[in-house]
Amino acid sequence: MNKTFNYKRRPTVSVPVGGINMGGDWPVRVQSMTNTPTDDIEASAAQSQRIAYAGADYVRLTAQGVKQAHSIGDVSKILRAKGCSIPLIADIHFNPQAALAAAEVCEGVRINPGNFVDPARSFKRLEYTDEEYAAELDRIREALLPFIATCRAHNTAVRLGVNHGSLSDRIMSRYGNTAAGMVESVMEFLRVFVKENFLDVVISMKASNVVVMVEAVRRLVDAMDREDMHFPLHLGVTEAGFGEDGRIKSAVGIGALMAEGLGDTIRVSLSEEPEMEVPVARKLVNYIAARENHEPIQGCFAEDYDPLCPERRTTVEVNGRVGGGCQPIVIASYRPDEIDDAELQPDYYYSADGLIDGMHQFLVPMDCWRGERNVFPLLTLGEWDRCPEAPMRFLQFPATTPVSRLELLRGRTDTVLVITPVGINVPGEEQALTHALDRAGINCPVIIRNSYSDSSNEWLQVKAGADLGAVLLNRRADGIWLEAPTSHNGGEVVRYAYAILQAARQRISKMELISCPGCGRTMFDLQATVKRVQQATAHLSHLKIGVMGCIVNGPGEMADADYGYVGAAVGRVSLYKGKQCIKMNIPEEEAIDHLIDLIKQHGDWREP
Repeated sequence: MNKTFNYKRRPTVSVPVGGINMGGDWPVRVQSMTNTPTDDIEASAAQSQRIAYAGADYVRLTAQGVKQAHSIGDVSKILRAKGCSIPLIADIHFNPQAALAAAEVCEGVRINPGNFVDPARSFKRLEYTDEEYAAELDRIREALLPFIATCRAHNTAVRLGVNHGSLSDRIMSRYGNTAAGMVESVMEFLRVFVKENFLDVVISMKASNVVVMVEAVRRLVDAMDREDMHFPLHLGVTEAGFGEDGRIKSAVGIGALMAEGLGDTIRVSLSEEPEMEVPVARKLVNYIAARENHEPIQGCFAEDYDPLCPERRTTVEVNGRVGGGCQPIVIASYRPDEIDDAELQPDYYYSADGLIDGMHQFLVPMDCWRGERNVFPLLTLGEWDRCPEAPMRFLQFPATTPVSRLELLRGRTDTVLVITPVGINVPGEEQALTHALDRAGINCPVIIRNSYSDSSNEWLQVKAGADLGAVLLNRRADGIWLEAPTSHNGGEVVRYAYAILQAARQRISKMELISCPGCGRTMFDLQATVKRVQQATAHLSHLKIGVMGCIVNGPGEMADADYGYVGAAVGRVSLYKGKQCIKMNIPEEEAIDHLIDLIKQHGDWREP
């Protein structure tokens, strides 16, 4: 069965992390990370307990050095004394000695292959002969052996966590800052673990760019399959942000991969209190898992389709507006006066009662169509022949429609297809039909029309993000039509639709904020700072701005950002243009003004 069309968990080995296993036949686990200073043992223990009570399976804490690793051991003692047995995972960057210390007191240790052995990245181009590169691999093995021995002795699990932008200079010099480089970075380490027969390993491939993150995970699975490796995966979109954007961005990336059966533990990284992440992750896990044993969906990929890195489906351009090289469109089932954001209007409004105005593009049912300018009929297959003079028509049918019934569409240049789901595996059946269309030579543009009955904003964000995101990331749609019950206003629903398109990098409609979730390394009040930066720059829709709590997450892990606001020390901020630090150690209270000045100096500022 095609894994893109049919949901089934990828088989992996089972990895014990304390008393809670992941992978194998175990449920998908949920985790979060503290943002308290790890040396504040009481605060870290209290927050870890809140995360556990929120429903997480694991808690991660940062350990900058050996002292913080020992502090995690003290946190563990407090939690166990209170009857809280949640496994603790140490997060290590740059410091192998801290990893050794943490492995003695934690149930798991995360190390980053980009900085565990190699020095901190300096973005320098390095040249190696094949012999010199092989010597570097031997150096990695020698550095890992003591760590592996300690983890084996203490039954400590390991996460090999690669982040886009924190690859070593050595990897970037040979592979570039790419998904392929991320894969090779972790495979170098993984081969050492396999050779040493230490298999309690979990792997993560994270990026703030959802497209890169999804491609990296898919390429990793492909690489592991070729070497007969079956390790569990930790999924997450790093620096996803906060509020609805952070939830939608995480749902798009994580949901697309989970739909393919990938992922054994997840974290939704939000610039909020960590316990707020857990309910979002639980919703996502429960929504995808409900597809288990769904009615099988028949189908196979269209010729030349690359499931690792898909290209946009080739379609005709209809009426100069939809398909072809046009950006994906948004359709909304609301009236114009119900959309409160003047800058985020849908491309087309659907009027079920045929009421229209002369200022907007409308879809109306066939019985309401009178041939007005900028008004187009929405037809069923049974109504196909009733409006031959329409310059553009929208033809709606269920995703389970046999492609043999659609032969009449071959060669049409005036028709946009609207696909609606039927079963519980929404993106699976919608994508299967688009591939069937391609194999039949039907290249009409496709709009995905999904409707959700949830009254909860968070549920709508998670479900719509996961379903529509999967189709968009696989480049199978030319637009989306998101509907929700009357408890959601039109502005919210349209805003979510645009956020989904932006998360999938299909259509940019606003400034993209790349903000880390914060941890014990954070140098300022992250949540307040993120809001101030957003308020000052929200109108700069052509820019991506990173807000990073410490130097570990900046500049490397905000690799996509045009500008960066990075914690340099307590009360001090450094500002970046791309990866280059332009202003160092600015007093925090002056940093926003300096950021605006920096954007103006480079000609990127626009007045609100």
